[in-house]
Amino acid sequence: MAKEENKYLNKEGEDEMEIYGYKKCLWKLVLVAVGAVCTGGFLLLILYWMPEWSVKATCTQTSLEEAEIVLLRTTDEFKTWFWAKVYTLFSAGTKTMENFGPQNNKIVENYEDICVDQHHLEHNKKMLLRKRSVNETLKIRYFEHHNVKYFWNNVLQNFKVLKELTEGISWSAIHTHHSKGLNKDLEEYRKLIFGSNEVKVKVPSVFELLFNEVLNPFYIFQLFSITVWMFEGYYYYAVAIIIMSIISIVTSLHTVRKQFIMLHDMVAAHCTIRVSVCRANNEIEETLSTDLVPGDILVIPAHGITMPCDSVLLSGTCIVNESMLTGESIPQTKINLPNPIKTSNSLEDDEIYSPEKHKRHTLFCGTSVIQTRFYSGELVKALVVRTGFSTTKGKLVRSILYPKPMDFKLYRDAYIFLLCLGCLAGIGFIYSIINSVLNEVRVHAIIINSLDIITITVPPALPAALTAGIVFVQRRLKRIGISCISPQRINICGQLNLVCFDKTGTLTEEGLNIWGIQRMEDNSFLPSEHNICREGLVKSQFVACMATCHTLTKIDGKLSGDPLDLKIFEETGWVLEEATEEETALHNQIIPTVVRPPKQLHLEPVAVKDHEMEVCDVPASYEIGIVRQFPFSSSLQRMSVVARILGEKHMDAYLKGAPEVVANLCKAETVPECFNEVLKIYTKQGFRVIALAHKKLGHRLTWHKVQNVSRDTIESNMEFIGLIIMQNKLKPDSPGVLEELRKANIRTVMVTGDNILTAISVARDSGMILPQDTVIIAEALPPKDGQAAKIVWIPIDNISRPPCAASEVNNTKMENNGSGDGLHQMNHYHFAMDGKSFSVVTEYFRDLLSKLVLHGTVFARMAPDQKTQLVEAFQNIDYYVGMCGDGANDCGALKQAHSGISLSEMEASVASPFTSKFSNIACVPNLIREGRAALMTSFCVFKFMVLYSIIQYLSVTTLFSELIFLGDFQFLFIDLAMILLIVFTMSLNGAWKELVPQRLPSGLISAAILISVISQIFISAVFQITSFYMVKQQTWYEVWTPNLDACSSSKLNDTLKQNSTNSQHEKNTMNYENTTVFFISCFQYLIVAIVFSKGKPFRQPSYENYPFVVTVLLLQVFIFFIMLYPVEAIYEVLKLVCVPYKWRITMLVIIIINAVTSFVTEVILLDLTSWKLLFKRKELGIYHFTAKNQQGVLHQKNKGCLSSIFRSGKRKSKAKYINLAQELSVDPDWPPKPRTITEANKLPNENGPCQIVTIM
Repeated sequence: MAKEENKYLNKEGEDEMEIYGYKKCLWKLVLVAVGAVCTGGFLLLILYWMPEWSVKATCTQTSLEEAEIVLLRTTDEFKTWFWAKVYTLFSAGTKTMENFGPQNNKIVENYEDICVDQHHLEHNKKMLLRKRSVNETLKIRYFEHHNVKYFWNNVLQNFKVLKELTEGISWSAIHTHHSKGLNKDLEEYRKLIFGSNEVKVKVPSVFELLFNEVLNPFYIFQLFSITVWMFEGYYYYAVAIIIMSIISIVTSLHTVRKQFIMLHDMVAAHCTIRVSVCRANNEIEETLSTDLVPGDILVIPAHGITMPCDSVLLSGTCIVNESMLTGESIPQTKINLPNPIKTSNSLEDDEIYSPEKHKRHTLFCGTSVIQTRFYSGELVKALVVRTGFSTTKGKLVRSILYPKPMDFKLYRDAYIFLLCLGCLAGIGFIYSIINSVLNEVRVHAIIINSLDIITITVPPALPAALTAGIVFVQRRLKRIGISCISPQRINICGQLNLVCFDKTGTLTEEGLNIWGIQRMEDNSFLPSEHNICREGLVKSQFVACMATCHTLTKIDGKLSGDPLDLKIFEETGWVLEEATEEETALHNQIIPTVVRPPKQLHLEPVAVKDHEMEVCDVPASYEIGIVRQFPFSSSLQRMSVVARILGEKHMDAYLKGAPEVVANLCKAETVPECFNEVLKIYTKQGFRVIALAHKKLGHRLTWHKVQNVSRDTIESNMEFIGLIIMQNKLKPDSPGVLEELRKANIRTVMVTGDNILTAISVARDSGMILPQDTVIIAEALPPKDGQAAKIVWIPIDNISRPPCAASEVNNTKMENNGSGDGLHQMNHYHFAMDGKSFSVVTEYFRDLLSKLVLHGTVFARMAPDQKTQLVEAFQNIDYYVGMCGDGANDCGALKQAHSGISLSEMEASVASPFTSKFSNIACVPNLIREGRAALMTSFCVFKFMVLYSIIQYLSVTTLFSELIFLGDFQFLFIDLAMILLIVFTMSLNGAWKELVPQRLPSGLISAAILISVISQIFISAVFQITSFYMVKQQTWYEVWTPNLDACSSSKLNDTLKQNSTNSQHEKNTMNYENTTVFFISCFQYLIVAIVFSKGKPFRQPSYENYPFVVTVLLLQVFIFFIMLYPVEAIYEVLKLVCVPYKWRITMLVIIIINAVTSFVTEVILLDLTSWKLLFKRKELGIYHFTAKNQQGVLHQKNKGCLSSIFRSGKRKSKAKYINLAQELSVDPDWPPKPRTITEANKLPNENGPCQIVTIM
């Protein structure tokens, strides 16, 4: 068949995959069965480990339409393979992707056309009955992957996820076609398609986990090794490894099962509840939440509910706790989805519904509805739009169950090292066969002895050894208040060279204090005021806006809501009152929330100015009712309310939000001319500024009409009334932590939703931007009126001024930003940009993005998805990125970063690998320190385990040249009494107390580590082989026999003669060569353990690791003792022979020379010389380039020292950001000069160079 064009699932999505169709092939299945029998089942293991091979070995490729099995491959850098079986459902209903309406032959792509309106229900019912009558069944094909169902689509000729009610459905369609509920037949059909509404985490049985664990390649290799050892007679050693493996498997099973149970319990806590559903005939039916399907109308009870699905609110208002999603326990107000048909602009205001975009109308699965507000006789209803694993909660659980693989060089290099060891084992295998054949050894012995070489080369304790260090670090992190749900990321923390910080709640205090207000009068600002509660302001529109423009509510009698709203409202001193449920039931509409001053004022009638209330007589009871709320939207950066003063005939609209946004919504003549200057003064000092606006609504706008009026109508032609200036103080720990990171050459970046000038000010105050550094705002503008997109480069001075009154502002001139030449000569500069500019840059200036983020320090007004994109941009130029946030809008970035650290302990912390129980950023350097310690431990342990394998490999192959073998208990002593104790105690070194500029290699395949390992292998080989041949050159040497007495201890040799006579038919283990090599190799294990156990500057010194010191000393003393003073019982067990005292002293001298050589090579030659000169541990640290050290690096080209060879510009670094920094350091046009504009001279879809145009 002709090769099909590649098909993709989730095209251009985060989980995009290639898909291929296959069907079973009989002759291939027979061939695989024969191969499995011939290989003793090993072929089946290979196919189990390799899904792609398994499918291709048993199936033939076919079209997706005929496929019985689909093969999936991710399109990311990991190219992971999966396979899934295609299932078929036979239904008497309509086709899965076909419209239920009269046009039965129309094929559609999304679920909107599956969902029918009430008008067609009878028609559908007749159609279903007619199809049943002719016994016509319809075939529905689908497969499931990672808890997501993919259905066959005839139009696309591909499988596709049904988007339920979240794609392509308008607001009007929801109210017109989907607000009446489903009948029973349609509900059953949809349940057949979408399945049960459960986010179910299956806890695997012990047998399943055991099966998966035992079939791990490592345990299969251990099984192979144990079999070889049994045949070879190493029974004690084999039994010891079996016991170790069982302990390791049981521990792993317990840990994995415990994690599954914890996740299952967390998810299942509110998974199945009883709910009320409104059916098509307006009847209310009680059902289980697991039976809900998209299209059901869910009735939200007044006492609240934990949402079992994603739903859009059709009527009423809900107060919701979304801590499961956002990490914040602050209640959110959800309002019903507007019905465009009832609004004044009709369908002009119609939008396509999206749960992510229209969060204020959406109740998400797992969130808790605390209370509801509703009309009399009308229930609070919500339309079910997503169920099961399609919900927001389901997606979160899937991200935990199926995490994205981490690409860390350490793990890739570990496999390369093991491959090299495997090649070495192959050489030993061939050597063993050749040597055995030449010495006429029996075939059985040749096979066993040769296979034994392979088992020696790959250490069985390697996985346990590498895991031990991570476990110890995890415990230390827990002691300092940092929990970890992704242990494999701990090592990656040791490589972090850039950390992004959220601002509010992370760098600064969570709460805001009101510094003062700046009201308007006669189109200019009044002097700033600090006393808001004075009686003269009670009747002002300014205070009315502060008291009404919020979404606060009372829960159990306590005022609750957004901290910003709460702080502003509390500052007024007013009182908020809400209607009780009984009061609400007596009226035809929702009783409004009422706010009033703390005590009613009995004032004389006074004339008021235009900016105050337009009444002369203040009623005895002065109250304002909040008629309608438009909650705060992060995308709109504002909120508004419609309110009415008690006794007034008209209503008022109040608006508050970001000053730039509010000013654009106000009439131009009401905004002061010095607005921008005043705003700059406050924001540059780090104040957070909120702007207020007001509009008097017409008398004809009634209560019912205002419930349907669009937000845009209300929030237009407003009148600007002033500013609220709020102070967001830095947390006490923030400056010190940022200084510590700066000294360690770790870049720090601020990513916030606040104003850009406020963010820059906080960055300066915190030390993220130093006083002498220059900040350049990159203000990017999209194409407009035929003009190309452009970037305006605006340098910002670092001089702060105190706030001033309007007259002072008008007389103040902004300081000149300086000349371009002076700016261009600077050594330290930072870029700052807001979210809008970031979007323009990513779309129209892709070639400039990497240059901007290289020196970008402040990113303001960033939406949650933009934070994630920014983290990706840093990763694309090879930064190891950490993200620290409070978990509210940072979940995406926390997951995307190499190491995400959440300062929130709410359930949203499951999105972050690390969670700190202390809400300050002191956890960041602590985590990096522990990460560096863990990474250094991994390097030390891996190097030691490699040397252990090589030393033992040298011992075995050297002895085997004379057909001599190590004894069973010799292996047991080396592997258990020595290696395991050393490995586990070596991993106990704590992290060094300081963060240093030096940086560890990112992988094992680096010059520093390779030279270290190779040099120690060479030293060990030289001394071991030398001692092996030296013993044979001694004057007393003879081939050892039981009757030979080479030393004066006749009693010991008599015993050894007897034992040797009893076992003369066993392997040749008792001789001088064996004894010599055994003692030399034992001391070599201890020597490399000591020289590889590194301390400062990443770990505590090894002499402070008391368990390690005690272990090494005890082993040294024990081996020295039995070498110099033979002990009969020990020699008998270890199969050693007595050697002359003179040779014992000679061995001691060899060991001392070996130790000195190893120490001098590793510690002096490599650590103190080559590490500095060749690997840039001091000068470049983590390769954090500023212009100053870039020039220093380039200057090294003129030096004639060894370091210049490796720092030369000719030698390209593997990290993209280093190369980019070197290029920009000699670029005369970078950074761009002030008063210049960079214009895009390419179309948006082209990625070409940009033209810089200078505006004179």
